[in-house]
Amino acid sequence: MSFIVVIPARFASTRLPGKPLLDIAGKPMIRHVYERACESGASAVYVATDDARIASAAREFGAEVVMTREDHQSGTDRIQEVAQTLALPDDAIVVNVQGDEPLIPPATINQVAANLEQHASAGISSLYHAIHDGTELTNPSAVKVVTDADGFALYFSRSPLPWQGATPGANAGDVHGKRHIGIYAYRVKTLNRFVSWPRSLLEISERLEQLRAMHHGVRIIMDEACEHVPAGVDTPEDLAAVSAFLSESEY
Repeated sequence: MSFIVVIPARFASTRLPGKPLLDIAGKPMIRHVYERACESGASAVYVATDDARIASAAREFGAEVVMTREDHQSGTDRIQEVAQTLALPDDAIVVNVQGDEPLIPPATINQVAANLEQHASAGISSLYHAIHDGTELTNPSAVKVVTDADGFALYFSRSPLPWQGATPGANAGDVHGKRHIGIYAYRVKTLNRFVSWPRSLLEISERLEQLRAMHHGVRIIMDEACEHVPAGVDTPEDLAAVSAFLSESEY
């Protein structure tokens, strides 16, 4: 199996400006993400950014950097530009690892790439965790996914999905859902098609760009993550928690 990892990183963030460069246990966040990605089976790992400060910091710790345009609407658009810049063939597999996930398990990076390789009819692959808590099922920040009998995504939503058992505080046995994890593997030909399509109404409504791909018939193969994937860093509280964890760990 051959694949590369691209880590899109931007400086702007409403709640945490300069997020990729924030210090976590003596290293900028983007370095933690990069080092985790390098522990996967990827043949190469790139940081994709439009910001000179992020590019400089990444090069200082040895990362390969691809500078991208400033006008990208999403991380997927940035990933596609990298694939184009590197002249990757249509059948190449690219894994998008978010720049704010310093605890991403390398095994899940390998998993999402392998799952796409094994499903020729899929253009994208991703992962999920099982939900057994009614509060999580009703939380709009937790994106839910439903799948068919073969593991392909039927729909993603911020609403409770499926509805049954969608009650805060419900017993664990009464709640059955799947929380989407925001790691993706793409075939380059899918990336090239994706950026040519306008945003779909479902994408705009749910604020979920994968719905644009589904709207145009792209199949997304899902799998339950082989390891727990901690939430990314979105708030000062998240930053403090991750900093405390990494300060006490081997990383």
